[in-house]
Amino acid sequence: MLMPGPAVEALRAAVVATLVAGAVTADAATFRDDAGRAVVLERPPTRVITLAPNLTEFVYAVGAGSALVGAVSPSDYPQAARSVPVVGDSRRFDLERILTLKPDLVLAWYHGNADRGLAQLEAAGLRLYRIEPRRLDDVPRVLERVGDLLGHAEEGRARAGQMRAELSALRARHADVPTVSVFYQVWQSPLMTLNRQQIISDVIDLCGGRNVFAELPQLVPQLSTESVVALDPEAILAARQRTGDDGGTERDPHHPLLAGWQRYPGLTAVQRRWLFTLPGDAVTRQGPRIVEGARAVCDALDTVRSERRSRP
Repeated sequence: MLMPGPAVEALRAAVVATLVAGAVTADAATFRDDAGRAVVLERPPTRVITLAPNLTEFVYAVGAGSALVGAVSPSDYPQAARSVPVVGDSRRFDLERILTLKPDLVLAWYHGNADRGLAQLEAAGLRLYRIEPRRLDDVPRVLERVGDLLGHAEEGRARAGQMRAELSALRARHADVPTVSVFYQVWQSPLMTLNRQQIISDVIDLCGGRNVFAELPQLVPQLSTESVVALDPEAILAARQRTGDDGGTERDPHHPLLAGWQRYPGLTAVQRRWLFTLPGDAVTRQGPRIVEGARAVCDALDTVRSERRSRP
């Protein structure tokens, strides 16, 4: 939903006039976004707004942070992002503020931002490019695409290549390890998890884990506690949401996110203290730091495997 102000119509007219003035030239390039829409750019954008924190991270990751003139809250990584003007959050935008910043491109979170809000931005004459990396291997591809889009193709390819190498190394290290059954807790009340169609399930697979609720039809299913107890996962994982959290895996059965499971002492995860918290933004943002999140998940599952071997 947008937050319009009295100056919106005048600003909309100014934006449209600017776009018309930059008419398509022979050098224009066409880019297709995750919604299947063609986006034509006459030149690399120099004034960019991002509508999700992970998109902000992609812009900085390809070396285009100087083009960023607006972002939504909480775009707090890297440190430089904290000084970028805020234009709302991922669900509610300040249209007047966005138009005042005169972006020549808006990076939108496809299926994450409200459809109505995106439609209103386009009606105001703004050029949108929709992005949604839903699988692990989508992330390096988005780095390449954002690099191409913003005139930083070389940096985008370099970062994508580095990420692919790091993910390949993790996959190779965990290719033949014994499987660990995993319950990934998105939220504790109501109790929620993720099915196999989400990037975190890909990470669990990469680390030699098995998401015990992978086959549920909903992307983010709501569960009963009894359903988790019945499947008796060896490891229970949850993402911390601490500001500036750049830590790794923390084994903390009594963390507020996980303490409720102590009421079920028959669970293997509780008996063996295989309850772990992970760095939330690295795991959940679907962005360039997903490799850090993957390392944290792998560390947790490696702990389970190591202690399982030594179990009397």
